[in-house]
Amino acid sequence: MAEPTPRRNEPRLRPAPLLFEPAEAAGDPEHFFDLESIEDPRALLSRATELTQAFRAAADRAVEFQAIAAAQLADPRRFDRLTPADIAERAEWTEDYAKKMVEFGRDLMRGEPEGRTPADPL
Repeated sequence: MAEPTPRRNEPRLRPAPLLFEPAEAAGDPEHFFDLESIEDPRALLSRATELTQAFRAAADRAVEFQAIAAAQLADPRRFDRLTPADIAERAEWTEDYAKKMVEFGRDLMRGEPEGRTPADPL
């Protein structure tokens, strides 16, 4: 099962594998990582929990990469830097959220503790 995102000084554990589905299975709206074929409710709960945690870990990690990219794009040393409004438009965020993500990304790039997280964009 996946573990929560560790702090900078802790080793990062890998989430449960998100086994890729064949194209024909992915086209079936009722098919989701073969969960519909698991008949034992204990096994279903276990696998569904693993997937939930893996998706959360993947989303957390993706947000960190978004923040780093936002900080890099807003870097005043870049001749082609973007404003928070430009970043917000590209990422479909509000401008305030883009500013928070730029700061979060700067913190990550400086190696500061991950205790700070960006606010929910919605």
